[in-house]
Amino acid sequence: MSERSTSPGHEPADRPDQPGTDQTGPAGGQPGGQRDPEQAEQTLLEQMGGVSGLAYSAVPIVVFVLVSSLTSLMPAIWTAIGTAVLIAVVRVIRKEPLQPAISGLLGVAVCCFIAYRSGETKGFFLLGIWTSLVYGGVFLVSVIARWPLVGVAWSALNGLGFRWRQQPRAMRGYDLATLAWVVVFGAKWIVQRWLYDADLTGWLAFARIAMSYPLTALALVVTVWAIRRAGKVAEEQAERERAEDRAAEERLRAAHPGPAHSPTAHSPTGQPRPPGPAAG
Repeated sequence: MSERSTSPGHEPADRPDQPGTDQTGPAGGQPGGQRDPEQAEQTLLEQMGGVSGLAYSAVPIVVFVLVSSLTSLMPAIWTAIGTAVLIAVVRVIRKEPLQPAISGLLGVAVCCFIAYRSGETKGFFLLGIWTSLVYGGVFLVSVIARWPLVGVAWSALNGLGFRWRQQPRAMRGYDLATLAWVVVFGAKWIVQRWLYDADLTGWLAFARIAMSYPLTALALVVTVWAIRRAGKVAEEQAERERAEDRAAEERLRAAHPGPAHSPTAHSPTGQPRPPGPAAG
């Protein structure tokens, strides 16, 4: 920690523990801009559309499989798209976040298009299967490259910066959280690809829904733990920096003591008199 330049006898203007100095970053609440750990789980769920968003995502899948088993592919496609549109409208009316609603609608539309082009009901699930493989690969590469995607995404979304990359404990936490998502995506790809190849469409739909909630919840738990760990590390680092600043200030004061304030004679104009000759 480099010593800040100060003039002898004066307090540095930017001491972290100086009263009135803002010690929080852009996100507020934690040193270095780290968001309060208690807000991590809620914020992650909000970015995924909340608990209701996770539930809504299952409805078009169930509708598609039920209608296709009772009728044929085309009625199932139009029913699933209509259900997705209805869900998006309901979410807009309820003033819920718009991005998850639009993403869900587009996802269902693309899945239906693939099913239409393939001419098979199970084609509806191809996008999710291959998306899981791509996401798992990207998350794994980010860990290998020492830029764990959980930490990068959380910092970018909340404007926290990337100082945690110089903090081994925070890095390990984000590595583990990112690897947890690798396991989630990898498990989804392996199981659902096997069911797809076995032409078990009903079980494929069940696996798509059943694997989403438990595995996503597990990955979220590890992610929240990693965010809290990084926040604690950032707070400890900020406290060490404040202690180093105080020690540097004390060393500067000891090396450059201020002038002694002893009584001096003053002229009638209020200015100090020049020293007279020494008394003999």
